[in-house]
Amino acid sequence: MKFKKIILPSGLRVIMAPSKESPTATALVLVAAGSKYEDKRISGLSHFLEHVCFKGTTKRPSALEITRELDGLGAQFNAFTSQEYTGYFAKAEASRIHKLLDIVSDLYLNPTFDAAEVEKEKGVIVQEINMYEDMPMRHVHDIFMGLMYGDQPAGWNIAGTPEIVRTMTREDFIAYRKAHYVASATTVIVAGGFDEKKILKEIKEKFSAMPAGKKKGKIAVNDAQKKTAIFIKHKETDQTHLILGMRSKKVSHKDSYALDVLASVLGGGMSSRLFQKIRDEMGAAYYVRAWNDAYTDHGIFGVSVGAGNEQAKDVIIAVLAELRRLKTELVPEHELNKVKQYLSGNLFLEVESTDAQANFLGGQEILTGKPLSPQEIVKKIKAVTSKDLMRLANEIFRTDKLNLALIGPFKNKAEFDKLLRI
Repeated sequence: MKFKKIILPSGLRVIMAPSKESPTATALVLVAAGSKYEDKRISGLSHFLEHVCFKGTTKRPSALEITRELDGLGAQFNAFTSQEYTGYFAKAEASRIHKLLDIVSDLYLNPTFDAAEVEKEKGVIVQEINMYEDMPMRHVHDIFMGLMYGDQPAGWNIAGTPEIVRTMTREDFIAYRKAHYVASATTVIVAGGFDEKKILKEIKEKFSAMPAGKKKGKIAVNDAQKKTAIFIKHKETDQTHLILGMRSKKVSHKDSYALDVLASVLGGGMSSRLFQKIRDEMGAAYYVRAWNDAYTDHGIFGVSVGAGNEQAKDVIIAVLAELRRLKTELVPEHELNKVKQYLSGNLFLEVESTDAQANFLGGQEILTGKPLSPQEIVKKIKAVTSKDLMRLANEIFRTDKLNLALIGPFKNKAEFDKLLRI
């Protein structure tokens, strides 16, 4: 994948990843503003804001006008919010890219925030929150983040709470956009079939009036932990959904890629250690995976499992046994090479489509300011050694750093607390 990054005088960043052979193209606008940039009074506003931007602009006054135009282009389109950034995108056949860029830039730059639409959308947001709470496989992640980080932005639900959402006003959106939606915090990414000179000219024109003021920052995450932590949400489910995790490293740390390799050794495919142990040997779960999530100022290493209720404790014991093994035994060279090939192969598969390429490059730009190509990332993955993995395992796999979040038909934390020993 070849790409070019340009920083305009206003501070706006532009990334172009052209591919003459691509039949599609994607326009994506990202802003470094997500749930970590909120205080408690407006928790969930970043997410609510991207909903409301689709409700009307000065050029396209209604949601129907926006969606009808995009549907008429045969486009796929959406917006999304994370802790660190918010994105708006549209993808269609390559010949439509100029129209896509016009629409996406209009959504981003010119929302009207009609007060009546804001009030109606509150009900939609509340139902979205309720929907995810009814999905234990998803909701366990929310309670895990709350367990890890408590009452600070990193620990809050990205969508907020129904109570807070219902209090938000049009003025809140306007003030938040003024503080965060500025040129220096914005990245425009175009990937696929397009003419670079024409697209760059259009981006300059469409974003020429964007505010160039200084962006409001965020409070640093309090990442301290002194002892093992457990949170159980009692629910009469047929399956126990759990996350066992610990603190790791921020995205810019030199060990970031080694942590990805470590996670894949544990649970990065059907031949991984945890998949073989928990699913194939024990028959205790359908899904089991290990992962490392890295942010600008903190990181999380976790294992997610959906297990039979009667086997939940055995699954936790099995996970901990594999963590201990990584602290005392070097990963064999043949296994390490297999995992590296798994990661590199999957990376290239994941960036086949133009929307995936745009997200891949834009996400790196927001988090690190230095996007790398898949080839450059593969080199870093290949440089990881078994000794790196053992060093990291001994550093982060510690009893006093363990966190267990669980949704299932349990109430007694003590019965799980006695299991959490490495």
